[in-house]
Amino acid sequence: MKTVNPMTPQQVFVPLLTHFVPILYFAFMSIDMLIRDARKIEHRLVSVISLCFMNLFLAEYVRHQLPIEYSPVVAAVWFSTSGILIPGLGFHLFVKLTKLDRKMPRYVYPWIFYLPVILVVINLLRIDTTISVTRFYESGLWKLPVYNTPYYITMVLCVINNLLYLIPLVIGKRQAANREMRDLYKHLGIGVVLAAAWFGIFGLIEFGSALPPYPYLYGGVVWCFFLRRTMRKYDFLNFTDRRFEKLFHLNPAAILLADAGGLIKEANPGAKEMFGSHAVKQDNLWSILGENFRELVERQREVRNHEMTISGGGKTIHALIDAGYILVEHHPHILVIIRDATPFIEQQKRIAYLAYHDPLTELPNRRHFREKLQEKLDRPAERRKPLALLLVDVDNFKTVNDRYGHQTGDEVLVKIAALMSDTAGTDGMTARIGGDEFVIFLDDYPDEGHVEDRVGRLLDAFAQLKMSNRPVMDEVSLSIGISRYPEHGDTIDLLLWHADKKMYQAKREGKGDDRENIS
Repeated sequence: MKTVNPMTPQQVFVPLLTHFVPILYFAFMSIDMLIRDARKIEHRLVSVISLCFMNLFLAEYVRHQLPIEYSPVVAAVWFSTSGILIPGLGFHLFVKLTKLDRKMPRYVYPWIFYLPVILVVINLLRIDTTISVTRFYESGLWKLPVYNTPYYITMVLCVINNLLYLIPLVIGKRQAANREMRDLYKHLGIGVVLAAAWFGIFGLIEFGSALPPYPYLYGGVVWCFFLRRTMRKYDFLNFTDRRFEKLFHLNPAAILLADAGGLIKEANPGAKEMFGSHAVKQDNLWSILGENFRELVERQREVRNHEMTISGGGKTIHALIDAGYILVEHHPHILVIIRDATPFIEQQKRIAYLAYHDPLTELPNRRHFREKLQEKLDRPAERRKPLALLLVDVDNFKTVNDRYGHQTGDEVLVKIAALMSDTAGTDGMTARIGGDEFVIFLDDYPDEGHVEDRVGRLLDAFAQLKMSNRPVMDEVSLSIGISRYPEHGDTIDLLLWHADKKMYQAKREGKGDDRENIS
């Protein structure tokens, strides 16, 4: 019976440490890239390349645990399969990063970089040939490969492949639109050179048992280190900050991100609600905002609180728009924030309305009345026409408030205001200028009889109101004072003074009949 010697702690922990640390690093790299942005091909490529390197180290650890006679099979089936995929994926990544893919025919890109998959299949079908050229021997802790001709050919090709990565980086650097992009490609190039140097030194020089088998594999760690350093320094292959992503999605305003040509790339839920889902699917920004706005953005580069009316989602929107250029992955984009200002404009209109109207009766207030009357008085001499001003006071109104409450009093005022507004008609104006005081001016009346007729209509309507609203309306009456322009003055104050004088004269002479409370 064959005796199996127990493994020493060194034999257990050294291989575990030298292989699982890189395994964990590459696993983290792969997952992290997908978390950053799984939608972008660059992120997916880095993730797959990291998985391939992880698989190489995992294959090596498993091979170390098996008897040496299994090493050729593990190297051929497992190790080589992952190694074959890395060069094509690497070129795919660098071509994509440098935007050279845009200059390649669609039938070439990206399919040319997936050809190594065919080599994987061929390799798996020719295991016997591979085994015959891959031999191993034991030395110290390790089961080491024999550095024969096939091995050296493989390593030379590996170094050359790594140096070829410089071609797209050099081209990208020359064609870069800004210094930051040139520095980015330069930094990636340094990482490629160092990784290639590592592959050359530790792949072509035999170190025996001093280092783990295939020490050149750690060149993948060097490459990933420089890639992450580039990501941190240049905000490269980075995920959108979660805080800003949440703001983007939760912001009630419409946010659109478009490329330099205006093609919409991203739209938040607010934009989809405002414009409809069709506007965010390959739509053009300028078809929504118009060519005039495009010229404004291109001229000013940044626009703040631009007011315009736009149509979207079957409705017209009064919008406030902020827009400007930003860099997304080092390429200029246009960020537009559109706020629906319709509620704000309606609120402003309401505020403006309340500034000129009585909130209870919705009649023009004193300020509005004086401005409109002044416009009439300021007309050129040849266009001046006679005016009649009627000052109306609701007698005994305080009694209504005291006896029936302020709510009833307010209802009385609203009803009386409606009567007065009808009296003024289209050629006059009614305003509430005090608690129970109203004023009416009639413009361009034909004769005195016209004014008397209007007053009679008001009193007839008031009498009907009293009949239908007993006993509340029995408590009140109307006193009316009349002044005329230009007979009684040519200013508002003079006209009001005269009308007020006549109104109080009517109050003193009144005998309970409203028609007698007129002067």
